[in-house]
Amino acid sequence: MSPAPPLTAAPPLLLLLLLIGPATCYRPWPNTKPNSTNSLYGGSKKYEGSSEFVHLKYHMGPVLTSNITVYPIWYGAWRTPQKHIIREFIESISAFDSKPPSVSGWWKTVRLYTDQTGSNISRAVHIGEEKNDRFYSHGKSLTRLSVQSVIKSAVSASTRPLPINPKSGVYLLLTSDDVYVQDFCNNVCGFHYFTFPSIVGYTLPYAWVGNSAKLCPGVCAYPFAVPDYIPGLKAVKSPNDDVGVDAMISVIAHEIAELATNPLVNAWYAGGDPVFPVEIADLCEGIYGTGGGGSYTGQMLNGKDGATYNMNGIRRRFLVQWVWNHLVNYCTGPNALD
Repeated sequence: MSPAPPLTAAPPLLLLLLLIGPATCYRPWPNTKPNSTNSLYGGSKKYEGSSEFVHLKYHMGPVLTSNITVYPIWYGAWRTPQKHIIREFIESISAFDSKPPSVSGWWKTVRLYTDQTGSNISRAVHIGEEKNDRFYSHGKSLTRLSVQSVIKSAVSASTRPLPINPKSGVYLLLTSDDVYVQDFCNNVCGFHYFTFPSIVGYTLPYAWVGNSAKLCPGVCAYPFAVPDYIPGLKAVKSPNDDVGVDAMISVIAHEIAELATNPLVNAWYAGGDPVFPVEIADLCEGIYGTGGGGSYTGQMLNGKDGATYNMNGIRRRFLVQWVWNHLVNYCTGPNALD
């Protein structure tokens, strides 16, 4: 867990919330993950199957059982083709007629999770209204607090504000490749949490994901880019010819899956400390196919054009990290081999 912002001027309740910090600090590169199962279970996790060591529990909080609406906030300089890739991935979550292995097949694992009434995570995930902040209204360097201020600006804008939807909305802040967010490229490629009423006026589940193409592709765009300190390791070709955005897709998937199952950080997670929850995607970081674990991604698919992927969307292909299936106690994905 990366450090929280300075707390000198925060009121007592806000102080406590900031100390807890965003629930997920995600990075796809293994071995140095702040929320990794290795740190939680002493390195004893067996990738793809660990009923002996992994104890994911439900802590009675709400999950997103109503139709989920994702509200993208495009912060900075975004090209239209980049937006198309991300939009189609989100739309593919509910595209149940996609060619298998599909993104919607991946979402079926997320849907296995329920609330205390037995209601499952919603089948429907759609894109709602969008907001563009192409003039960097809060600058090109954001703190964790200013991330929430960007969301406040989007929901309180004088023209075309985003709707207020605390029950089933997911506010997705996407920063372009020239924007730095606190701890980005260190231990963080994306995170999720909920907004503070003292800042935004409402408690809204949100996630931030950054484009690492210029800042740190070897850290946050693996396996489409590799670290310089590992000689001989070759990157694979991204499925949509955009290393930064193709890498963002898996982080977006990671955060949406965890927002659906743990939106207020009091629902589904492993470990005894809610300050450092290990969630359904944290348990499978770096796993994209059968046999994944350590520095090995697992069995993926290769297209005729040489691109690497593991799931099909409506019209595009994507590489998406697997998530934890609590019914069988191992990581699963639609491209699993028999």
